[in-house]
Amino acid sequence: QVQLVESGGGLVQAGGSLKLSCSTSGITVFRLSTLGWYRQAPGKQRELVASITGVDSTNYADSVKGRFTISKNNAKNAVNAVYLQMNSLKPEDTAVYYCNAKINTMNYWGQGTQVTVSS
Repeated sequence: QVQLVESGGGLVQAGGSLKLSCSTSGITVFRLSTLGWYRQAPGKQRELVASITGVDSTNYADSVKGRFTISKNNAKNAVNAVYLQMNSLKPEDTAVYYCNAKINTMNYWGQGTQVTVSS
């Protein structure tokens, strides 16, 4: 059974940094399509922030390139965590951030963690 649990959100001033963590279970490297971070601001659609494949190929939204870094931690053939290091945060980065896993045709989501950037 796949489970995703986010942590690390909070309140930070503009220009600051936060690191989000997503503890994962039930994911093997061989079954994984992508792990990703999405975000949803009030009144807006959920959008992809960054993603990483089983072989560590990464993809970023244009708005976060050069500021955010996605990474994951493997233990033997299992993935046990995915991270999002967020630097030079801006007020427009304020949103609920969700961890996502795509495995074959299935989509799995965490419960979300709030990130608020004050100006």
